[in-house]
Amino acid sequence: MATSIVSYVSSSSSSTLTTLVMHMSRPLMAHYNDMALHSNHHRSSSSSSSSNRSYRSRRSPMMKAAAAAASSSSSSFSSHQQMKIKKKNNTTMTALEAEKRREDEEDANVVQVHTVKQFEEALEAAKSKLVVVEYAASDSVNSRKIYPAMVELSTSCPDAVFLLVMGDESSETEELCRRAKVEKVPHFVFYKNKEVVHEEAGIGPEELLGDVLYYGDPADHPIVQLHSRKELKDLIQEHSASGKLLVLDVGLKHCGPCVKVYPTVVKLARKMRDVAVFARIHGDENEELMDMLRTMDVVQVPTFLFIRSAKTLGRYVGSGRGELIGEILRYQGVRVTY
Repeated sequence: MATSIVSYVSSSSSSTLTTLVMHMSRPLMAHYNDMALHSNHHRSSSSSSSSNRSYRSRRSPMMKAAAAAASSSSSSFSSHQQMKIKKKNNTTMTALEAEKRREDEEDANVVQVHTVKQFEEALEAAKSKLVVVEYAASDSVNSRKIYPAMVELSTSCPDAVFLLVMGDESSETEELCRRAKVEKVPHFVFYKNKEVVHEEAGIGPEELLGDVLYYGDPADHPIVQLHSRKELKDLIQEHSASGKLLVLDVGLKHCGPCVKVYPTVVKLARKMRDVAVFARIHGDENEELMDMLRTMDVVQVPTFLFIRSAKTLGRYVGSGRGELIGEILRYQGVRVTY
């Protein structure tokens, strides 16, 4: 599956206008029956206090299950237990307090935002880091389902900032949802330098991982991001003598199939560091890169070009993971039978 690129040039008296039209074929995603966030549907005072309870307390069963699956050594405590645990300072805490501390530690990298000011300060402090914001609701089943994946990513991706906004917590969090034009939850918005770079609703853990990897910029990222024709030329020249295979991932900033296959590309790049070099370009980043796509006859994305010793050996168009792996192995001299 790939995204088609159709470009046309319209001449005017003063300039040439190039318009890019993208017909994106996104993979089928699971459909969720989520609640809509509407400010005009208010709860009664008795249910309001209940809905304003912490998101973690509402999803405790889910978090317990996730924690148990992640570590066989972790143990949960029954609400009826009165076991006492010794602290280092010789004081004691109940089993329930111990469980709450453990849950707090699990959620430590996901910051729940309660006010507009806190949200704006968090975006400001993140600077150029990727900020992943989940807009959720306390009684949304699908918000609870995706949250363990959010927590796991916050631990494995320390170069990104993860925020949680509970839309039904207060008037301020409702305002944050209105600003983000959230209609259904869970809804994810990705920011960089306080600007929205991507957003998606109703996604699963796999799609969330792809988004974080695709739009993030971790310190140990094994893929070289190219921004100009010169950078590509220099990279090819740098590795032309070594005989290493250069895998060039050509895509667009907002491309469903590009995001879908990207986790596989990252895994391959990490495993093949010694024998191959992986790089990528976003054709719609600037006009120079878009011109490069036309020069390379790229009409669909993602397109993977295989280059060795400054020569293009071939290409693969699409987001099929198995096919991509097979093509890379083939150009590495490994016989592949389909």
